[in-house]
Amino acid sequence: MESFKCIVVGGGHAGAEAAHIIARAGFPVLLVTMNLDEIAQMSCNPAIGGIAKGHIVREIDALGGLMGNAIDHTGIHFKLLNRSKGSAMWSPRAQADKAMYRLYVKNFLEKTPSLSMIQDTAAALIVRDNIVQGIITERGTKYYADNVILTTGTFLRGVIHMGNLSFNGGRTGASSSKNLSPFLETLGFNISRLKTGTPPRIHADTIDYKKIEVQYPDEKPQPFGFEFEYSGQIPVQKQIPCYVTYTTVATREIVSANLQKSAMYGGFIKSVGPRYCPSIEDKVVRFADKERHQIFLEPEGLDTCEVYVNGISTSLPEDIQTQMVHSITGLEKAKIMRPGYAIEYDFVPPTQLRPTLETKLIQGLYFAGQINGTTGYEEAAGQGIIAGLNVIHKIKNMEPFVLARDEAYLGVLVDDLVTKGVEEPYRMFTSRAEFRLQLRQDNADFRLMKYPAALGIRQDLYDKMEKKYALYAVIDKALENTKMDDAMILFLKSRSIEAQKGNSLKSILKRPQVSVEICIELLDYFHFFQPPDFPRSLNVTDKINFTMDIKYQGYIKREKESVKKYHDAMDKKIPPSLDFNLIPGLKTEARQKLIKIQPETVGQASRISGVDPSDIDIIIIYLQSGKYKL
Repeated sequence: MESFKCIVVGGGHAGAEAAHIIARAGFPVLLVTMNLDEIAQMSCNPAIGGIAKGHIVREIDALGGLMGNAIDHTGIHFKLLNRSKGSAMWSPRAQADKAMYRLYVKNFLEKTPSLSMIQDTAAALIVRDNIVQGIITERGTKYYADNVILTTGTFLRGVIHMGNLSFNGGRTGASSSKNLSPFLETLGFNISRLKTGTPPRIHADTIDYKKIEVQYPDEKPQPFGFEFEYSGQIPVQKQIPCYVTYTTVATREIVSANLQKSAMYGGFIKSVGPRYCPSIEDKVVRFADKERHQIFLEPEGLDTCEVYVNGISTSLPEDIQTQMVHSITGLEKAKIMRPGYAIEYDFVPPTQLRPTLETKLIQGLYFAGQINGTTGYEEAAGQGIIAGLNVIHKIKNMEPFVLARDEAYLGVLVDDLVTKGVEEPYRMFTSRAEFRLQLRQDNADFRLMKYPAALGIRQDLYDKMEKKYALYAVIDKALENTKMDDAMILFLKSRSIEAQKGNSLKSILKRPQVSVEICIELLDYFHFFQPPDFPRSLNVTDKINFTMDIKYQGYIKREKESVKKYHDAMDKKIPPSLDFNLIPGLKTEARQKLIKIQPETVGQASRISGVDPSDIDIIIIYLQSGKYKL
């Protein structure tokens, strides 16, 4: 039987990234999935990116992942969100052609050397002396590997609910995995349940477009992948509009009158759903005084008539869903092609993981994606590439790959999961990051590309990144040395910007009231009047990114000073053998949580729910007292 360095179980977004990056490093990896035709399937909305999620996709790309390239090649509606806010909050998002996206990823994996794929279902793990050895499938086949990554999505004992109708399934049209969860429990893992849901899909030709608002894509799409960005190219697919409409008072009345028929409110579901992506039932209950809710109509592809009704995720019976859809403006005659549903599934609370996403119980076993209690394609893919990179580091006898909270949103994500755990499906937000000014989507390459390059992955892109920031440094110095003359002052005055002789052009660009658009104008003006030897190779994206760098330099400098102080305190290691029972003064709840989670650093300990700053002070004093030697 063929042996592999790693087996990845599950072909969703987490599994695809994990398998790809390990194979990209040249190690033989096996991807085992229940259906090869559903690799990277978008079970819910047909989109990648969004608030904070777009940052994660850029980070995945910088780390050598494939999600950015996949959406760049298959996106049909690109939109940069939060343009009215500070540039640190800008987030790329794109609608995908769902079928095209799935096929792109499948084909990409099929052509990746060192990557094998097999259609089967994992039933058990081969474990000896608490070390993973491989897997056993439902067909009884054994595959051997030193490392196994489980990326099971919503398939562990998944149950689909529509009203009082319930049936087993990992998503609609797909069976669930019945054997793996019980096996994990025999190994000693704690298993819990979560819930998520999806809205109905309707036929595009049955929408009354005269009654709804059109939402056009950006005129110049911003790519997710740095490969596109460095080349100055833009995504290749035809761009199409999305639409906006609203629920009505009638919608609220229909849902309110039928709440007990909903699987969630009828008592058929006991587990917790995502707070920040509520069902229409939750919206009606939690915002009872609100007369309408915004709905986005998102086409699922260029060659399909299916439209995703974003905003009415539901577990109501199918006939009530029809009534509800017909009460929405512009959807009075809409035909449902696929009803919405809720799905309940097993997950493994992630406090049972190390920061590498390796389990504490079984050496060589990693979890990534919704098995860890997250929700969203991007969060799953991010965990997949983190787990994959850690397998590579382990094979190469390198230090574990752990991103700090000030280094990446993925660092925040993993640290939150393994330290705090989850009580509801975890979704990333920019507000979760303490140092988000330096975690912008535009500089993910500068922050993270060094890591795959150190492994021999995408060295060509790393070289381009270095040239890009070297150019930025040259221009930055030139702007500092350029002083205002009469022509420049007149130009600025025509843009309602006051300046005086002696002001540097850089000081003008840094002003908060000077918009990014005006900054780009100034850069173009500056290029026009500069000597021939001045660098002129900035494309539009470069100009935007460079402007962000200029505007945030002062803030980032202060933030970096805060980061240093933070790390001085939080980077202190907590030895694995430290007995928290021996530390006097800790609160009982804090002591119990610390013993359960076994944080590896003071920083991790500080983020445990129930551990207060006073407890952290006690731990630091104890470690420094000499009573326990590091």
